[in-house]
Amino acid sequence: MDKPSLRMRVTVEAVGTFGFFFIGFMGIAAAITYPGSIGTAGVAVGFGGGLALMIFAFGHISGGHYNPGVSLGLAVEGEFPWAELPAYWAGQLVGGLAAAALVRLLFTDQVGKALVTAPRAATSSGTAFVLEAVTTALFVMVISTVATDKRAPWNGVFAPLAIGGFVFVGANVIGPFTGGSFNIARSLAPAIVAGSCGHVWIYLVGPALGAIVGGSAARMISPKARVA
Repeated sequence: MDKPSLRMRVTVEAVGTFGFFFIGFMGIAAAITYPGSIGTAGVAVGFGGGLALMIFAFGHISGGHYNPGVSLGLAVEGEFPWAELPAYWAGQLVGGLAAAALVRLLFTDQVGKALVTAPRAATSSGTAFVLEAVTTALFVMVISTVATDKRAPWNGVFAPLAIGGFVFVGANVIGPFTGGSFNIARSLAPAIVAGSCGHVWIYLVGPALGAIVGGSAARMISPKARVA
């Protein structure tokens, strides 16, 4: 089967990122609009389940990254072309902005502000930075195994479940400290829409660094044929 064009893959990345974020953001909107209707675990289900469903829907076309850090990590590993990185990032950010803008349009300013990721009151910026970086590194290594390493018996068919499951677990155990982003677009898009970028550097630099570390580790641990 011929590889889909870059335009098609970037379009699918935008649509998939929109779907992933919209489902997750709606969990936050429900929690704010109807207190008690959905807890933090329910919000985590929205993000983890939303990601898994969008990978099931479009992963066979674009790879189902929906995360600039994932694209960066796979490029570092040698599984994704560096030349296509800016286009994928653009598609992911467009999809994220569309999701954040729609949820903000439908609901209150309070919901729009709640979409913005920031360290919790008792968590320092430094701690949040390290947690986001380490979790993103682990995330990239999981993706490397379940989506790109043909030697793993769970490669391919279990990828959406494993990847979505990681986000669900991460949102539950890291989220109480950082908001559980692990995704540059997930944090940047609502920050832009809300005009609240005070902590956004944590969620740009931390996941980017983590993606580089995770991609480098995957490259060393599982050497295989690389993308030119």
